[in-house]
Amino acid sequence: MDVRFFAAAAAATGVEEQQVDLGLEPGPFTLAELSKLLITTFPASASASTPPLSELLTRCSFLVNEVSQRDLATELAPGDIVDVLPPFAGG
Repeated sequence: MDVRFFAAAAAATGVEEQQVDLGLEPGPFTLAELSKLLITTFPASASASTPPLSELLTRCSFLVNEVSQRDLATELAPGDIVDVLPPFAGG
């Protein structure tokens, strides 16, 4: 699975993309489990001016294969692309 980070999420992780190998995870793997894994993988912010990912994820939206997913119980598959989108300001 490919996880892509945008805006503040990319600043917090220090990367724009991260591969996640679901072959290591037993049973169904959900957005909630992905969130926990990402918090463990990126415990501190890579940017002094950005909160850590653990704070950002509570406000982030997720796209799975370009479709908005609000249900954290959504099951993910190995070939999925998950976009992590923090709130955007502006207009």
